[in-house]
Amino acid sequence: MRMLENKRVGFDYSILEEIEAGLELHGFEVKSLRKGLGSLKGARVVARGGEAYLVGATVPPWQMANAPKSYDPERTRKLLLNQKEIAHIASAEGEKGLTIVPIKVYNRGRNLKLLIAIARGKKKEDKRQSIRTREEKRRIQRTLKN
Repeated sequence: MRMLENKRVGFDYSILEEIEAGLELHGFEVKSLRKGLGSLKGARVVARGGEAYLVGATVPPWQMANAPKSYDPERTRKLLLNQKEIAHIASAEGEKGLTIVPIKVYNRGRNLKLLIAIARGKKKEDKRQSIRTREEKRRIQRTLKN
C-alpha cells in the first residue's frame, strides 16, 4: 500500500498534537486510497454538530466505469472519532490561530486511518528558518558522505 501524505503540512504549520481517526468511505474510494491515488493538498478538518468532517480532500474512484455518475471526488467525508476527541478538535478549531489539518492516510491492519494534527500556521520567518536548517542538514550529510 502506498501511503497518501500531505507533505506541505510540516513546512506550513508547526504541529502541536496528532490524532488518529477512521474514515467513512465508499468501497471504490478505499481501493483508490490503497493504491495511493488522491490528494490531501488544501484539505482541512472541521467539527460541526458534534461530528468531524474531512473537507477538500480529493479521492478519485478506483475505476471510473464502476463509480456512480453522481460521484464527487471532493465530497465531505465523515471522520470516525469518539465524542471526547471531537470536543477537543472543536475547541482547538475555535481557538485563534489553530487549524486542524490532515497529515496522512495509512493502513492499520485492514482499516484505513487518517492522521490529523492540531497545528499553528508558521510565519514567513519561521519558514525561512526551516529551510535554513534543512539545507544545513543536507550540507552536513554531503560532507560526511565524502
